[in-house]
Amino acid sequence: MKYIILLCDGMGDYPIAELGNKTPMQAAKTPNMDELARNGEVGMAKTTPDGFSPGSDVTNLSILGYDPKKYYTGRSPLEAASIGISLDKDDVAYRCNLVTLKAKDNTYDIEELSPSLIMDDYSSGHITTDEAVELIREINDQIGTEDILFYAGVSYRHLMVWRGGKVKVKCVPPHDITGKKIGEYLPKGDGDAILKKLMDVSAAVLHSHAVNEERKKENKKPANCIWLWGQGKAPQMPKFENRFKLKGSMISAVDLMKGLGIYAGFDIVNVPGATGYIDTNYKGKAEYALKELEKKDIVYVHVEAPDEASHNGDLAAKVKAIEDFDDLVVGTVMEGIKQFGDYKIMVLCDHRTPISKKTHTADPVPYLIFSSNKQGKVDGAFDEATCEKGRMFNPAHNMMEYFLRK
Repeated sequence: MKYIILLCDGMGDYPIAELGNKTPMQAAKTPNMDELARNGEVGMAKTTPDGFSPGSDVTNLSILGYDPKKYYTGRSPLEAASIGISLDKDDVAYRCNLVTLKAKDNTYDIEELSPSLIMDDYSSGHITTDEAVELIREINDQIGTEDILFYAGVSYRHLMVWRGGKVKVKCVPPHDITGKKIGEYLPKGDGDAILKKLMDVSAAVLHSHAVNEERKKENKKPANCIWLWGQGKAPQMPKFENRFKLKGSMISAVDLMKGLGIYAGFDIVNVPGATGYIDTNYKGKAEYALKELEKKDIVYVHVEAPDEASHNGDLAAKVKAIEDFDDLVVGTVMEGIKQFGDYKIMVLCDHRTPISKKTHTADPVPYLIFSSNKQGKVDGAFDEATCEKGRMFNPAHNMMEYFLRK
């Protein structure tokens, strides 16, 4: 038996007037997911346990079969693992976004942190990795110390490691505060003065950097500040193979997912052209997944695009991302996986990211499970309304064991 999980990040949503009170899943043309749903099983999964924020770290940990109450320590240690950073037991990793802050006069000309500044873009206009690497290297050279180090990741997503640092501080994800003044969302708690100082000084470092000067000439948003959040220490969790006796691979363009795969003991597969955005190599991810199934028991394919579109409030991009996922990922897998004989496919999102909110919610998410040797009969398409009539997994970390039953 071969198993594949196709994760469409942030796909779930709420009805939208512009779509005739349909959700993006209902409005999108998704013949492949609809076919799997009609001949399989659908339902809902509560991927965010009570008391947790609905981040992709928590929700994907749940989907992989790990109880966040036992194993969750924070987002950034997972991203550290992805870029090869080994954390000592007292080290604290922080996500370091390159963001665009805007002043009251609607300009980007800032040199220091001020509570009145507005979070204009959590991704600095989806800055390229090459540009971002230059900026993070400059930040590390200028404000890094023996105990505080900055490491480059992908696009706007980077890492800070604080040796012997503080972890009991409230930090807000920048994508949760798009369009809002940052004052009440700055770090609060143990070590907050150091974190705010780093963010403040970063604005001065980035202000006149050549990369930003060039971006402004091209009418692109400058990366004019860092934003620190998602802190945590290295988790201790058992390998997936030890728990379920299956060897797996993880396919994602996102460091968070790669790091989660590393801690679970999965092989990490990097697909050319995979960006974590709407221009990602959808079909390549599916083709690489099928290749991995020739030697592995289970493959986890993560596509970030709908989530990014939601954070940007881009309805058209979200619908297109869902349609591309259905056509190029699900469709390619459906055709190619037949070679293996017995197989199971699970399709779901990790959390909802409603366009109206531009951030994640803790609502249960829709899922489908299709088995090559057990045909179901579902009345309806694959969407939130149809899935609400099915089984509810609460908590969601029990769903993996159910999916793997033969």
